[in-house]
This record gives sequence, structure tokens and C-alpha cells, in this order.
Amino acid sequence: MSGKSTTGVSNEEFWRELGIDIEKHDELMKMLPVIYQNVYLTQANRPKNIAYFDNFIADIHGARPKEVFERKKRGDKVIGAFCAYFPEEVVLAAGAVPLILCGGADFPVADAEKILPRNTCPLIKSSFGFRTSKTCPYFLSADLLVGETTCGGKKKMYELLNEYTPTYTLHLPHKKDDAEARKLWLNEVKLFKNEIEEITGSRITYDKLKEAILRVNRKREVLRRLYNTRKASPPPISGKDVLLIMQLAFFDEVDRFVQKTEELINELEGRIKRGEGVFPKDAPRILVSGTPMTVPNWKLHDIIEKSGAVVVAEESCTGTRYFSELVEPDSGSVNIQLKNLAERYLHINCACFTPNAERPEDVVRLAKEYKADGVVYYVLQFCHEFNIEFAKVERALKEEGIPVIKIETDYSQSDTGQLKTRLETFIEILRASKVKPRGAVPAGKPLASVKVPVGAEIA
Repeated sequence: MSGKSTTGVSNEEFWRELGIDIEKHDELMKMLPVIYQNVYLTQANRPKNIAYFDNFIADIHGARPKEVFERKKRGDKVIGAFCAYFPEEVVLAAGAVPLILCGGADFPVADAEKILPRNTCPLIKSSFGFRTSKTCPYFLSADLLVGETTCGGKKKMYELLNEYTPTYTLHLPHKKDDAEARKLWLNEVKLFKNEIEEITGSRITYDKLKEAILRVNRKREVLRRLYNTRKASPPPISGKDVLLIMQLAFFDEVDRFVQKTEELINELEGRIKRGEGVFPKDAPRILVSGTPMTVPNWKLHDIIEKSGAVVVAEESCTGTRYFSELVEPDSGSVNIQLKNLAERYLHINCACFTPNAERPEDVVRLAKEYKADGVVYYVLQFCHEFNIEFAKVERALKEEGIPVIKIETDYSQSDTGQLKTRLETFIEILRASKVKPRGAVPAGKPLASVKVPVGAEIA
């Protein structure tokens, strides 16, 4: 590796030094600005402090990757991961750089399908394809990739990924309420700490881990505050913009992200006091629930909000699941800190667990908390865990009179027209239900006069 600083060098020089496939990468980077312009920059009345996040995306493969690479050249390790069960506090405590690297683009899928089956989850194919196609500078900076056993497809993909970059897999138990499973997971967290200490050459002390826990807690707390602003009517920020901020929380430097998000929240809280919003007050409010959405997967939110509704929360790992629990930092010893970390991560109610009564309860609770008029249940194709769990989530929502529609899709644009038709119909049902004329059905129940196209799967 060259000892030359990347500060001041052009992005292309940096990409070449990193080993990026320039020709393929140029194709990718030609597409992103067009998509971003159409999805984000056409929105009216966006908050001024969203500019920081716009600028991050504008140079997403430049400024931040260079910053990470500079750390790497100084001897710090870069640790990439793919899931909310990644104990980032441990990585920070060792002085390393944590990054979440899940793929959210259709672009690298063709490269992935040279090795992986076509009928594989798009998140798995996109993640793998970004590494094999050499088009992601974050992947190519990583010294270690960290996987987890949340699904069969990912487990097997990590075995193949290990042929390109050293990959460590965390064994996440499937029965989180089982005492033996909790012991297993605590031991996994301890083994992970040992692995990170070995790769970094840095001993993780009580004080270092305490500081790392406090830093990540601050990030989670600021995201809670951000989401709380969406409870206002009208919301002071679009669902698309909050999704973008959540996605960048996994890439940006922790303390800077907290500062920039706090600046935005202060602006949003001022908007709430003035009654200023980005959608009409009577716009249907949507909770999105299901599989995670990583950069640049903005398709669903874009369709919903261009159809006249507003997304007010996401029950996902790129949403409330990420910040719903904090970790107690003052624990007396590293072992107790690790126990607290293990407990916190097992409180993430993902569809990978069985039994999993907590997740349907979460969806109902969040729909009420954010005053959602309906739920859009989002499933990536071939994600069997979330797809099958829809039956229980749907039942729980029906019992509370909360309308829901299931959307199963991938990262391509091929089904955009069909999704637009289905979501527009669902939103019109919600809009009609909000009118509440004399003799109206209870709020949250679809009006019988609104016809739903075959296959809309509205409950």
C-alpha cells in the first residue's frame, strides 16, 4: 500500500490506488446523480440542514472513503459488516473504523449472479456484487468483514466472500428467549472482542469500551429525537429524507453525524412550533415495516410520497430497530459491559428469531405511536423470514383495525408501474377513511366503496 496521503488527490487517483474497476465504477456513478435528483432534489420545502446529507451523497465514493483510507494508512483497521447485530461499540473501542456495507443497488447484481443463484435475496446479491465487481471503495478498504447467521443465504454468501476479504461470522442464536441461547450469544460477543483485539493489536479496556458505548448511545439518541419530530402533524421532514439520514448513519463518522443531525433536528423542532410541514396536514400517514433499505434503495418511499402520502416511521434495521435500545456504560467491568451489549443486541426484534411475538407487537405499537393510517409491509424478494412473518403481523394489525398492504420487490425499476398502481389505491383507501362522513366506518377501516385491484393484498 502506498504511503502517499489521499488528501488533495482526485477521486479517480484515489479509486485507482484502491483497486476500483474504473470503467464499471464510472457506469455506476453516472446513474446515481440522476436517481438522486429525481428522488430527492425535486422535493419542495426541504429543511436547510439536509444539505450536509445531500453533499455526503454527492461525493459518496470520495470524501468519506478517503477519510477512512487515511485512517487505514495510519494503521487503524477498517471493519465492515452487514447487519444491525454488529456490535460496533467493540470496534470503536479498539480504535478501528466500523462500516455497514449492505448493498442497496441493482447495479452489481449481474456480477453477483455469475456466482450466486438468481433466486437469491437482492440484498445478498448486491452486497456480494459490490465486492466482486470492485466498484465500492468501502468494501475495498475493509481489513475484515463481519457477517452473522440471520439467514441461510447470507451465511453461505459469507463463505464465498471470505475468498475475497477475510470474513468473520457471528453465530446469532435463533431462540432469543432461551437461556442457553443467551449464553451462546454472550460468548459470541466475547469471542468477537478477542478477534477485534487480535486484528487491531489494541486491548479493549473498560474506559475505552465505556466511551465507545456512550458515543453510539448518543447516535441512537439523536436518531430517536429525529424520529420524534415525525410524530408532528404535519411532519416537518419527508420520510425519504429521514431514510437517507438513517442510511448515512452507518457510513459517517459517529461524532460528526451526531452534530449534523442535531443541527437538523433543531431546525425541524422550530418548524413544528410554527406548524410548518412538508406535506398537507391531511396526507395519509404510513408506517413502513419489514426488510432494511440501504443506499441507494429509495424506491418504495419515493412511490409512496409521490402518491400523496407521507412515511412517518420505519420498523426496520434501517429504522427503529437500530436505535430502540441503549446500552448501560457504567457496569464495573468489561465482562459486564459485554453482557449489557449482548442483551441490547438480542432486543432487536428481527424476523430471524423464533418465536417472535415481540415484532408484531412492535409494528402495532409503532403504528399507534406515530399515528399511522396504514402500514406498508416491505419484503425483498426471496427473503423468506420476513415474507412468512407477514401472516402474524397482518393478523395483529387486523385485530387493531389498521390497514396493511404487502409489497414484495427487488432493487430494479421493472415493477415500478405496478407498485405505483397498488400503492395509489391503498393510499386512496386511507384518504377516504380519514374523511369520516356521517355513518363512516371507524378510522383505520377501509371504505367498502373503494375498490381494490386483484392482488393488492390489503387487509
